[in-house]
Amino acid sequence: MYRIPRHIGVIPDGNRRWAKKNGMKKEEGYAFGLEPGLDLLRAAKQYGIQELTYYGFTVDNCKRPKEQVKSFSKACVAAAKMIEQENVSLYVLGNTKSECFPKELLPYAEQRKEEKDSSKEMKVNLLVNYGWEWDMKNNWVSQNISRVDMVIRWGGMCRLSGFLPIQTVYSDFYIVKELWPDFKEEQFKNALDWYQKQDVTLGG
Repeated sequence: MYRIPRHIGVIPDGNRRWAKKNGMKKEEGYAFGLEPGLDLLRAAKQYGIQELTYYGFTVDNCKRPKEQVKSFSKACVAAAKMIEQENVSLYVLGNTKSECFPKELLPYAEQRKEEKDSSKEMKVNLLVNYGWEWDMKNNWVSQNISRVDMVIRWGGMCRLSGFLPIQTVYSDFYIVKELWPDFKEEQFKNALDWYQKQDVTLGG
């Protein structure tokens, strides 16, 4: 591949639908999204992606039933602990003052400092209890996250759902029909192949 996106945003949608499809309660689906996240991260490293941003959950998602909120919060904590074992610089972004923000993730939510350890191959951002209105009203807390070159959304829905509105202003947007727990590396490779064919001019 001659042109690799530097920063990819990931919207891992379809966990609840996947659980229902497989005869489970909706809240049981989130745990099955953890391994796919790790698989994608490792694949992205192999392709030379410099930065990944995962959409964990939004401020609006906290309006869901309590058992679902508890389940996706628990999954985000587990995801952070798995990601930090992958030799990456992990930054968690979201409304830390809300009760919906998992306290276990507070250490990851400090402002990312300049990495002095050159062994860190990639930056990974995890959006937890994130909302675009919260971001805007707080002087764009996300401003230190770089521009997103491509957003990949699993689950077939064609919308950004408030995902980093400033960073995605010129993003190419790729939809994967399969639900997130059914992730396969081939889906990621297909997205990168598609990106090769896009005319990226940034308005110029």
